[in-house]
Amino acid sequence: MDNFYTEIPELRYHLNNPLMERICELKERNYRDKDQYDYAPQDYADALDSYDKVLEITGEITGQIIAPNAEGVDAEGPHCANGRVEYASGTKQNLDAMVKAGLNGMTMPRRYGGLNFPITPYTMCAEIVAMADAGFGNIWSLQDCIETLYEFGNEDQHSRFIPRICAGETMSMDLTEPDAGSDLQSVMLKATYDEENNCWRLNGVKRFITNGDADLHLVLARSEEGTRDGRGLSMFIYDKRDGGVNVRRIENKLGIHGSPTCELVYKNARAELCGDRKLGLIKYVMALMNGARLGIAAQSVGLSQAAYNEALAYAKDRKQFGKAIIEFPAVYDMLSTIKAKLDAGRALLYQTARYVDIYKALDDIARERKLTPEERQEQKKYAKLADAFTPLAKGMNSEYANQNAYDCIQVHGGSGFMLEYACQRIYRDARITSIYEGTTQLQTVAAIRYVTNGAYLATLRDYEQTPCSDEMKPLLERVKQMADKFEACTNLVKEAADQELHDLMARRLYEMAAVCVMSHLIIQDATRAPELFAQSAKVYVNYAEAEVEKHNRFVQGFQKEELACYRK
Repeated sequence: MDNFYTEIPELRYHLNNPLMERICELKERNYRDKDQYDYAPQDYADALDSYDKVLEITGEITGQIIAPNAEGVDAEGPHCANGRVEYASGTKQNLDAMVKAGLNGMTMPRRYGGLNFPITPYTMCAEIVAMADAGFGNIWSLQDCIETLYEFGNEDQHSRFIPRICAGETMSMDLTEPDAGSDLQSVMLKATYDEENNCWRLNGVKRFITNGDADLHLVLARSEEGTRDGRGLSMFIYDKRDGGVNVRRIENKLGIHGSPTCELVYKNARAELCGDRKLGLIKYVMALMNGARLGIAAQSVGLSQAAYNEALAYAKDRKQFGKAIIEFPAVYDMLSTIKAKLDAGRALLYQTARYVDIYKALDDIARERKLTPEERQEQKKYAKLADAFTPLAKGMNSEYANQNAYDCIQVHGGSGFMLEYACQRIYRDARITSIYEGTTQLQTVAAIRYVTNGAYLATLRDYEQTPCSDEMKPLLERVKQMADKFEACTNLVKEAADQELHDLMARRLYEMAAVCVMSHLIIQDATRAPELFAQSAKVYVNYAEAEVEKHNRFVQGFQKEELACYRK
């Protein structure tokens, strides 16, 4: 594949979503930059054309440089020497190409050297990069940590740090510790204020830090002595130029080999506070993680696309019993299911990204002026939708990436177990997506309140009112029945008033909500572009209907006395 954007028509379809006009209007502040920057768009059509051209450049670099380097990077990996990380040679080439093309700081304002892109086209770039090499995607896409610094840092920090990221420097978020993984309230890296030098000093160890030898770090540390919960944590900015942090080792991982996952030792490292004290976990890390979760959703969709590409190409080429294996129902069943999950998951990813774009743009405008009552209502609506959809997008797409990579190997048969085929790398890379930036179980925890408070059901009922084509109407009726089952199961669990039962059923209710949402989205896509999505809509609704019925039978038939069988 020469260009990972132009050869995937589904991406351009999602770029041209009707909601993008409102997103561009907000992000560009009615195109006010056009008189100051010659590369700023004049209007909506000009903005879309700019996004399209940058995506095409990203697709070209990905197809001609990053993808050809992927196997070599996977074999070589990064190295650690004298407390520093040296990237694999292919990774250096990848970074150089992306920096020279100006593909850094994409979402940042032009006054800092950014492109002022919305989240949606940037997320598409992240998907495209991950399609070629998910490990390199981790390094490049961590530039979106700058969103948190932009949102919560002060103007002096903006002027000093954002231009460096736009110029190509790298970032990391240093959250996890040996005894604080999912439970970030347990973070104990110590931050003490140095009165003499008017700075903070960080001491301790961080573990499992992606791209841990980056130029700029956002660090979660304990600033309040004597505390042991999230209220004692603050967010700090560490600049590698100041020294004080060494890489103790690079983890030897199953996959994403190009991305160095580091154990870091902080020894009196100079740092500065980002935002206010005590809000590090409660406010800032939550914002940081939501951005990261959208990024992992994009990475997951990229891996699903890669799995589909490999499986389809092999099935067309491989012959058994006198014909290509794609002609066998057992094989084309797997291929059509991979494609359906890919299309439905991508629809969920970009619907989420658009929701994020609107509320974030309005948040940014609110820092310049007071929002109108209508804008405040719009901001509130889309912030809630983004918060509800993000755990669905991250959780379901990461699960689909794993399932699709598994089926890709199965299509390859014995060849899929051999290291010379890319499908084994895709399979290894996919495995982490349902673990890092919050496991699927934690995505369920984040989403379950939107199950029990009726938010997902209300969204589904709204979607039911969206017009669809005659071809899609029978599918829509089936999805309405799926939502009825979801509602009945939700009510049954709520009425039981048993927290343990609620927690046991949460994953099933979460998945029921997610597949119903994705069914509606793929039906809407098939209505607008049947040539791209009609087949996937039919396959996906069949799949989703079976998933809903499976969970419905489990929930409806479950007896409370059976809880004891699940305890260990």
